[in-house]
Amino acid sequence: MALHSFSPATREWFQSAFPEPTTAQAKGWDAISAGKHTLIHAPTGSGKTLAAFLWSIDTLAAEPPPPDKERCRVLYISPMKALAYDIERNLRAPLTGIQLTAQRLGLEQPRLTTAMRTGDTPANERQAMLRHPPDILITTPESLYLMLTSQARRILRTVRWVIVDEIHSVAGTKRGSHLAISLERLTDLTDVPPQRIGLSATQRPLEAIAEFLGGGDTTVAGWQPRPVEVVDAPWEKELDIQIVVPVADMTRPEETPVTLAPGDDGAGPAEPPKRSIWPAMYPQLLDLVQSHTSTLLFVNSRGLAERLAAELNRLAGEELVQSHHGSVSREQRVEIEGRLKRGELKAVVATSTLELGIDMAAIDLVLLVESPNSVASGLQRVGRAGHQVGAASVARVFPKHRGDLLETAVVVDRMYAGAIESTKIPRNPLDVLAQHIVAMAAGGPLPVDDLLALVHRAAPYRDLTRSALEAVLDMLAGRYPSDEFAELRPRIVWDRVEGVIEGRANARMLAVTNPGTIPDRGLYTVVLPEGGKVGELDEEMVYEVRPGDSFVLGSSAWKISEIGHDRVTVLPAAAGTAARMPFWHGDGPGRPLELGRAVGAFIREIGALDESAAAGVLETRYRLDPWAAANLAAFIAEEKTVSGALPTDRSLIVEQFRDEIGDWRVAILSPFGSRVHAPWALAARRRYREAHGGEADVIWSDDGIMFRFPDVDAPPN
Repeated sequence: MALHSFSPATREWFQSAFPEPTTAQAKGWDAISAGKHTLIHAPTGSGKTLAAFLWSIDTLAAEPPPPDKERCRVLYISPMKALAYDIERNLRAPLTGIQLTAQRLGLEQPRLTTAMRTGDTPANERQAMLRHPPDILITTPESLYLMLTSQARRILRTVRWVIVDEIHSVAGTKRGSHLAISLERLTDLTDVPPQRIGLSATQRPLEAIAEFLGGGDTTVAGWQPRPVEVVDAPWEKELDIQIVVPVADMTRPEETPVTLAPGDDGAGPAEPPKRSIWPAMYPQLLDLVQSHTSTLLFVNSRGLAERLAAELNRLAGEELVQSHHGSVSREQRVEIEGRLKRGELKAVVATSTLELGIDMAAIDLVLLVESPNSVASGLQRVGRAGHQVGAASVARVFPKHRGDLLETAVVVDRMYAGAIESTKIPRNPLDVLAQHIVAMAAGGPLPVDDLLALVHRAAPYRDLTRSALEAVLDMLAGRYPSDEFAELRPRIVWDRVEGVIEGRANARMLAVTNPGTIPDRGLYTVVLPEGGKVGELDEEMVYEVRPGDSFVLGSSAWKISEIGHDRVTVLPAAAGTAARMPFWHGDGPGRPLELGRAVGAFIREIGALDESAAAGVLETRYRLDPWAAANLAAFIAEEKTVSGALPTDRSLIVEQFRDEIGDWRVAILSPFGSRVHAPWALAARRRYREAHGGEADVIWSDDGIMFRFPDVDAPPN
């Protein structure tokens, strides 16, 4: 359809703002205008978000305004608050542009409103939204659940389009299962089942993501997915990614002369050499930041984000960089993003908080400090640079050590090939199901048959058995497996004769005070005395500090004035105050098995060559610079020399030795990632306990498992 089916005002605005529709837009509008559920898979910067919104905006602009209480017709669901705020800002351009174009053409001017409902939305704005619903509502999965469980659900009855952005980031998690049930609850609530539109740059396999987006129905032939039109736009994004190793030998970084920071003539007292790659890496990172307009630096942990920002500012002698991560408050993050967009900052160091969330064409360079751990994550991060149609994405990757370099080489090669890891949809997460059951039962009597039918429509629960559902209902109704749970209060009443459940008096309060999936860590809220939120600290960090101590959060120093049972009150620290770096604990997602197999195949390929030939292949085939190629070739050759073999996709290495205190250790070297190694290690430890009656210490990582056997004469066979 391209543009010919749009109204004159929309068509003229688009033609004045863009040279032509992209492939994602042209194919997407064909499917969306036909009323089909649509999944758009297209690279970052291909205009797919506008493709999702423009047809509904044009349709609403051409229709007579409905009654005030029935205005909410477009629901946009963002997996991240930062992305939601960007979308709200970016919608102003088409909404205002179409309105001004209509005015110029002498047509009736559409007046469409937008609003945002997230956990940060003040109570007065939420109430105003109920009185005057917006035409376009922007929210998150958790806030959608809260609205469906509260009186706010009445404004959702008129929703006609649901847009799920970055759908890949939730589909493979329990958070996605949570959203899938919410979408089915929304379908039951609305007057007409809304059209679903999913968007992502990194999703595979498309058929599985389409089933997740559309859900399905149980028929006599079994579970049948609803038809979803898949728009797979070609990968046209130009990538310019280089792997940079700033030292000749990563095992002896002190032997490489350190590049002096700008303005440093080296005349100061000589410092002893440090066996760390960071003194060589920091100046190169700073030089890249200063030589570009706007830069995003990505790291994999919040602690490293704070340390890296602080060190770059120290070397520069001014504040060029700020850190941005999930433990910085929303207000602080918005301010940091605004400063970068206004040119007040040269760069921002971020974790995954900006992997999906910032939409600005001015980013001309992305720096990745350490491997992004997956191809999908790498493409999302690199895609932040040149975030507009036709622009190349320029990135430089700085591995921290030789093991990191190994994974980086494989990830970057697969990024060029577009070899995104497959998304695995969770099956029947019962904790999420229990949460939704309490929320639905709080709304009044609910037949169990209707409950099962609704849940079955959500793709993650397509195989849910009635016995599994009844086991969850038993638990929620107070039939616990042992007396140890006797103190827990039942959440629902289950009339087994009539086959109906209903929430107890406190069910609604429990449902709305516990949205989202179960958190896996404890955090203290950091607030100012007047109540403004600064961010969050790990509970273990809080145990180690006292009132009067200072710490860094969001690249700003804060002094602790009071520590409460769940919050820390702070004041801005005086300039020049010595402040400690915070830390947060939390397991990363781990290397995907698909990437682990690719790493193993890479080791097998390179390990079959002699060291000089391997370095040549790494330079030509895998785009490594000479230092990076030499380091990686030496890393693989040394392991082969020591062990006589290599851990690959076809073979594992088992080593045993005594440690420095004489205890036996057994190491299993494997490339398959911690998602495989963690359950494997726990099962092996239990088998050892049952067979030998003793305990073994065990740790695991993406590269293998280590067992320690204290007080034994020989390790087990």
